[in-house]
Amino acid sequence: MTDTPPPALTDLLHAAVTAVGGVERTGQVTMAEAVAAAVDDKSHLLVQAGTGTGKSLGYLVPALAHGERVVVATATLALQRQLVERDLPRTVTALQPLLRREPQFAMLKGRSNYLCLHRLHEGVPQDDEEGLFDPFEAAAPSSKLGQDLLRMRDWADETETGDRDGLTPGVSDRAWGQVSVSSRECLGATKCAYGAECFAEAARERAKLADVVVTNHALLAIDAIEGTPVLPSHEVLIIDEGHELVSRVTGVATGELSAGSVNRAVKRAARLVNEKAADALLSAAEGFERVMELALPGRLEEIPEDLLYVLAALRDACRQVITALGDTRDKSVQDEDAVRKQALAAVEHVHEVSERLVSVSEYDVVWCERHDRFGASLRVAPLNVSGLLREKLFPERSVVLTSATLKLGGDFNGVAASLGLSPEGTEGDDVASWKGIDVGSPFDYRKQGILYVARHLSPPGRDAGREDMLDELAELIEAAGGRTLGLFSSMRGAQTAAEAMRDRLDHPVLLQGEETLGELIRAFSQDARTCLFGTLSLWQGVDVPGVNCQLVVMDRIPFPRPDDPLMSARQKSVEEHGGNGFMAVAATHAALLMAQGAGRLIRASGDRGVVAVLDPRLATARYGGFLRSSMPDLWYTTDRNQVRRSLAAIDAAAQV
Repeated sequence: MTDTPPPALTDLLHAAVTAVGGVERTGQVTMAEAVAAAVDDKSHLLVQAGTGTGKSLGYLVPALAHGERVVVATATLALQRQLVERDLPRTVTALQPLLRREPQFAMLKGRSNYLCLHRLHEGVPQDDEEGLFDPFEAAAPSSKLGQDLLRMRDWADETETGDRDGLTPGVSDRAWGQVSVSSRECLGATKCAYGAECFAEAARERAKLADVVVTNHALLAIDAIEGTPVLPSHEVLIIDEGHELVSRVTGVATGELSAGSVNRAVKRAARLVNEKAADALLSAAEGFERVMELALPGRLEEIPEDLLYVLAALRDACRQVITALGDTRDKSVQDEDAVRKQALAAVEHVHEVSERLVSVSEYDVVWCERHDRFGASLRVAPLNVSGLLREKLFPERSVVLTSATLKLGGDFNGVAASLGLSPEGTEGDDVASWKGIDVGSPFDYRKQGILYVARHLSPPGRDAGREDMLDELAELIEAAGGRTLGLFSSMRGAQTAAEAMRDRLDHPVLLQGEETLGELIRAFSQDARTCLFGTLSLWQGVDVPGVNCQLVVMDRIPFPRPDDPLMSARQKSVEEHGGNGFMAVAATHAALLMAQGAGRLIRASGDRGVVAVLDPRLATARYGGFLRSSMPDLWYTTDRNQVRRSLAAIDAAAQV
């Protein structure tokens, strides 16, 4: 009896596309075949797949067909939900008869994303803050926080997953902090009275049994960096929204120390250690706070002697407390294990960051930030994460990265370098071999859209005024009949433009920050006359196909701020090694954002519109060609009259 040959990849893809109600695309087939080949060869792949390609099925189908465990990491909550609630259930059902097995899938996030039953029922070890309930109104919550806590208690009886994202409407971070723990604060399933019912442990168990585990970039970074396996072992890693990975990994690898975090550690530990250890920590914390009160914002290429002294004192005092935490028992403390664990987590964090700052390496960047509400804080981040990714991510598994924007300036090498990969085609024993493919887009960008650069405007300066830019913006919005998504490089720029347009035009202008992002996008997508202005999260997070978004405006090329400590340090480092720091860091950062921003325009095959960049440097500067070649291949013009006529025609057609 002969074995039945495995089903053809094209048959599997066809079944999956039909099941989700999609349309097969040439690019999707090309992508699926490339993913299958990379997985079989245990090699690595970078895939640029434009909007509308159907890239999630382009990687899910070959991954499921392969049969080994696959981890899929995404940057956004929206895509995680789409995968787990829509794409995976339908795809698994469609493929089961062909594969003759039913692949299992699960979602896994960091522990603090799940409701902690111990916290919920036993309460939070308090830092001498006000309680949740007024003592005279024990039956009724005295605050929004109290109301949220009662709602979460009810929700705990209904939810199957305990996942914060399943709680609607959501709650503030402060409220969620009352019912969740970090992995450091967790007592552990064997020591916790609620261990058998723990939502986070259940999620881990489901992940161990799953063929496909959907997670986020942050948990992937923690798994890779901290050396404590959080994700189950896997043969294949697929990173969707791959253009976000470096910034997410940098975020996880960044340490922060503030007077607030140090004082919390002091409060939590004071009752649990001997007087000598408690006094040493309190004294070190007071010294740190005094020095930080005078600290100026900006990069610290060398840590000043007075700051170094208080950081060393803080490190040593924390070490003393960590040792002493095992000795003293305060009989008045309720739920001692939880209180001790929370104190240990807070002190260990301060110890680790102060240790890292005292012995700062040439591969770290240190800077001070000041916040109006929280005062000054010290931050330390890796100069780059390419070495970390090369060492932790690529060995021993096949890695596929995909996004609509991985080719910058016409090739993949810029993004590959940021991931720790050598230029494509480099041979060698220690070199991770990889291939880059661009499967294109189903959209005809040159027929569907125009890239207009306002070459006649004055170049942006440091001031936010730019009257000629505001005049141009008003004229473009009028010609488009509203329908405008305004992407600004700063919040001040967005606010100035919103105020000016509200004075000059009859069109409603929504501004990021005046309402939740979801609410703003919903309102924008429902009224064609409306405009939506905002900053960074709008450059990447808006999906409004159809006639309500036909003009995307960028006020200026979004270079990083000159005073950004990490970006300027990275730029300087590239230059010291003989490279072009501006192109490698600032221009690459801007290219990625502009490619993402321009991608907000054409979201469906019937969409028409204009991307208008109100910064003449895109047409006149030497780096302009690099930036333009990173964006979708729209029809390019600097003719303002042509664009107004086109916008008016698009507006008229949309009203028919």
